[in-house]
Amino acid sequence: MNQANAKPDTSAQKMIDLAVRQIGLAAPGDAALVRSVPIEAPVSIEVGGIGYAVMMATPADLEDYALGFALGEGLVETPGQVRRIDAHPVEGGWALRIWLPPERNEIALERARKRVSESSCGLCGIENIEQILRPLPPLAARIATDRTAIAAALAALRDHQPLGRATGAVHAAAFCSPAGEILHAREDVGRHNALDKLIGALARAGIDPASGFILLSARCSYELVEKTVRAGCPMLVTISAPTSLAAERAAQAGLTLVTLARADSALVVSDPNGLIA
Repeated sequence: MNQANAKPDTSAQKMIDLAVRQIGLAAPGDAALVRSVPIEAPVSIEVGGIGYAVMMATPADLEDYALGFALGEGLVETPGQVRRIDAHPVEGGWALRIWLPPERNEIALERARKRVSESSCGLCGIENIEQILRPLPPLAARIATDRTAIAAALAALRDHQPLGRATGAVHAAAFCSPAGEILHAREDVGRHNALDKLIGALARAGIDPASGFILLSARCSYELVEKTVRAGCPMLVTISAPTSLAAERAAQAGLTLVTLARADSALVVSDPNGLIA
């Protein structure tokens, strides 16, 4: 495969073009063409000058990502506790530097000491099992929505996925009003990253996640449930199926969880407060 423009990226570019050869599988026939693919780059996250994590992400909307990551990790409780965010290109990737008050830096330092390993699917290692299973805060938020709103949001999602339309290889996270209008959306090669970016974007825009629901073009893993709950959003809709732990954690926290959402049907895994009419 010949690659065009495939040098290490040093801008907040979202995709590059590859010169590829398309081959026929069901019938003979080859063709030379140019295909857009999303950029996947290492993003080093530092908190108060301390290396915290390295994630693989699309290097766009990085300030949203940093803020959403800090909120989702519990490094801060409110957006106002983040004093500054710096995003810098470095050799081979990006560095995200998050600056917090001294008392929040201590929390980040303690978390960094306990981290055993990091992957795009979350924390791994025996020392983190208790953290994974710790109780989630119960959701107090309520919205009045219905199946028509879910259908409307699903129908509109593609219009909010420019990178997805161009590449067919990224996830989208969208925040929707109770009526199903998409108010904000973010994309990334990682489904967790897309949700972090969305949560950060809502915080920067002063939008309360409790006022609507989140729609994800992804499999519903427990991390996505936890990020949604910690953001205070009462309802999560995903286009793919949930895992067992995702369903269990959603029920424990009082999260309305709708999965396998399609144009004609959806699977309601949990709706303890009867949000869906």
